[in-house]
Amino acid sequence: MQQELEQWKEQVFHLWNVAIDYLRQVPLNQLHAFTIVLITTLLLYILRAWKRTKSNTIVLTGLSGSGKTVLFYQLRDGSTHQGTVTSMEPNEDTFILNGEKTKKGKIKPVRIVDVPGHSRLRPKLDEYLPQATGVVFVVDALDFLPNCRAASEYLYDLLTKGSVVRKKIPLLILCNKTDKVTAHTKEFIRRQLEKEIDKLRSSRSAVSEADVTNEFSLGVSGEPFSFTQCSNKVTTADASGLTGEISQLEEFIREYVKP
Repeated sequence: MQQELEQWKEQVFHLWNVAIDYLRQVPLNQLHAFTIVLITTLLLYILRAWKRTKSNTIVLTGLSGSGKTVLFYQLRDGSTHQGTVTSMEPNEDTFILNGEKTKKGKIKPVRIVDVPGHSRLRPKLDEYLPQATGVVFVVDALDFLPNCRAASEYLYDLLTKGSVVRKKIPLLILCNKTDKVTAHTKEFIRRQLEKEIDKLRSSRSAVSEADVTNEFSLGVSGEPFSFTQCSNKVTTADASGLTGEISQLEEFIREYVKP
């Protein structure tokens, strides 16, 4: 994408120089109309260029063991990559979604970045969020309750990051491993996360301003927290990385990276 932007800037500068040279030769009585046409043309060109260079990056994040890497490989080639894999470095690749490889016609590839969930490696997330057009927060629906607090803290930090709030990056809470009988439903997980984030919001607001590291606050003062109060759109969905049931994940990706 950076290379495309550089090419676009070179083309704009070239057009601008051509226009300046031409303006020097235009009589004053024709200059006003020509300037309007020139500005309109440049604005349309910039708009088209912006649309062509719009980000195609989707970031997968969440706690370690939630199944992000399995989902990454399911999206890429339909495999589980030998079951659960704990990543110590981000997995990153640009590809046509495996579920779309049989479709006819030109399909836009997606850049998927799987960021490790280990707390020491989470700063890596800040490198990718400014490029993201969507974020998928993966939750282990099978082992959710013991990790609810940790997941809520991670999600709270994510939803208060300036790079997410300012760009209103849509976020999908993906409840993975829902093929298991004892897995919690996405509705239950959503409610519990909202309750836990509400507690976090109260406790963190009591901390002195000098100690607050979050760039933005969450929710509406005096009201119980709900994801509907977030400036960016937050939705929930089901998935099962090991069985390949990732249709809701693919739908989210294609909502924000048009095919």
